[in-house]
Amino acid sequence: MQPVGPYRFTEALGVCQVGTAWWAVDGHDRLVTVAVLDGAAATDQPWREAFANAANAMALTPGGQRYVNADFAAAKPWVAYPSEEGMGASRLFQTLGMDLQPAESEADVLVPETGSVAGPPEPVSGVPTSGTPSPISGAPLPWAMHAAVPHQVSSPPQQVSPAPQQVSPGPLSVYQPVSGPPQDPFAGTARRITPSAPPQRRTGLWIGIVALILVVLTGAGGAFAWVRSSGTDSAPPPYSLDERAVAIASPALVYVEVQFTGYLRDKETETPLRATPVTFNRRCSGFVVGSAGHVLTNGLCVQPASDTARQNALYALGRTLIGEKKLASAQLDNYVATHLKGTVLTGLDAGKEPEVRVFGQFNVARGNITDGPAIPGEIVKTWAPEMGDVALVKLAQDHLPVAELNPSADVRQGTSLLMIGYGTSDRDPLTATFTVASKPVTVTGAGSQGPVPVYRVNDDVGIYSRGGLAVDTSGRVVGMLDNDQALPDKANRVIVPASTLTTLLNEAGVTAELGDTDKLYRRGLDAYFAGRYSDAKTQLQTVATHAPKNLVAQTYRQNAVDRQKIERKGSSFPSWAVVLFAALGGALIVTLVVLVFMARGRDRH
Repeated sequence: MQPVGPYRFTEALGVCQVGTAWWAVDGHDRLVTVAVLDGAAATDQPWREAFANAANAMALTPGGQRYVNADFAAAKPWVAYPSEEGMGASRLFQTLGMDLQPAESEADVLVPETGSVAGPPEPVSGVPTSGTPSPISGAPLPWAMHAAVPHQVSSPPQQVSPAPQQVSPGPLSVYQPVSGPPQDPFAGTARRITPSAPPQRRTGLWIGIVALILVVLTGAGGAFAWVRSSGTDSAPPPYSLDERAVAIASPALVYVEVQFTGYLRDKETETPLRATPVTFNRRCSGFVVGSAGHVLTNGLCVQPASDTARQNALYALGRTLIGEKKLASAQLDNYVATHLKGTVLTGLDAGKEPEVRVFGQFNVARGNITDGPAIPGEIVKTWAPEMGDVALVKLAQDHLPVAELNPSADVRQGTSLLMIGYGTSDRDPLTATFTVASKPVTVTGAGSQGPVPVYRVNDDVGIYSRGGLAVDTSGRVVGMLDNDQALPDKANRVIVPASTLTTLLNEAGVTAELGDTDKLYRRGLDAYFAGRYSDAKTQLQTVATHAPKNLVAQTYRQNAVDRQKIERKGSSFPSWAVVLFAALGGALIVTLVVLVFMARGRDRH
């Protein structure tokens, strides 16, 4: 058996001819599903390559299934998927054309040790000396996943009860009178001993006692069967508070992309450096605070300083010149530095500002998209960095999932929080795919950036997370992510408090509050994490219908459906118990009939 990273397996989700899908938890107790290629398929190179290719194809396909960890070079290759995005392990085997079946018993799958994946049972040669025989040696069938072991049942020896012994009464004693001739004690015909009346039989009482015992046994068994078969929900699977907090807050996260179009001109002559306009994009995160489409994000992202905008435009123009073979790649930085101080960025006319367009995307986002699924928006209000470096944007769509602000949060050194923002591993942001990333962090202390109080934390989730969420373990927003100007790399390790965000909203006349659908979504998650899958399924389906951008609701609804199936399978009443209680019922009827006939027979005598 091979170790599988940091994962601890809890139960088998299903098996197929080439592998097993598992429920597991990682080092932070977050629920994942793990697909393991095992059996003969794990040693077959074409199958190993197909397994790795299918996982990568699912991760790269728009709307596909990303994985959080994998080891394709292991003896038994494996891939781990986050449970909040669906049954990734099952979907991988389905992509390979495999029909995943539930693991109905321990014979169906070999349960691994902690942190290990079990392989197929190996046949053992030899003849057993006692107990259950082992299968004889021989090569396993190709792709065989399970070995059926026959059980021998020996009949117990028959016990013969000895025949009851007959006990004969002793001889009668004959007493003689004290005086007078001897008399024959049997000469008279008169009855000397009057027999007493036989005791009244209590047949009815014994019949009632036996019937009562059988009724109680049958009723208790029936009650046990009803309890086992009627309950469809049981204890929920293990999950962490971090998983629950991310599930609550992440649907409100927005990928924000701002497109700037203008002309770079010589500062003295106002002559354009190029006859055609220059376009560059800026990217960050944000989150919805009102169901009408109001989004809080980073101020410098949507409205950069003039020198920053000019620098971005020069780099965009320089890359264009490189593509046209008019500038060497090694000269790009020098080109920007040379023209930075002597140029200005304007609109179509020298006296106008460049054109600014704002777009927002939810869930999985793609760079440089200006039509669907990107939602256009407009900048409502911005604050300069010394005011808090925040901005308010209005997207042209309502019924969006909303995050809940907690302006009175008690944040201090050592407080555990979660950072949630957009990130990507792609090199070119214009063609990159951006996904939601989260990470637990710890507050290292309080400070300020200029006059604005901030919190500092010990980690970040990437450069595009600026404007993202900092939430507590209940999923409520305690602040917005921003650059830490005190760090050399300006990493996003500063949190602007929620109280500052609330002040901006009040100035803009926007009320931050949850809508009815947002409240229903949280109740649905409460039901899911409490193991009430029927309620969760119904409530999250309603949320998905009224808030189609909330794909997390759809994911957890499907998780509830899958968990309900697993629990029903595990709590189904066994067939042997049905036979047992049917036999008890029949025995009750037969026993009562026999006792009635016995009672009548005794009454005749």
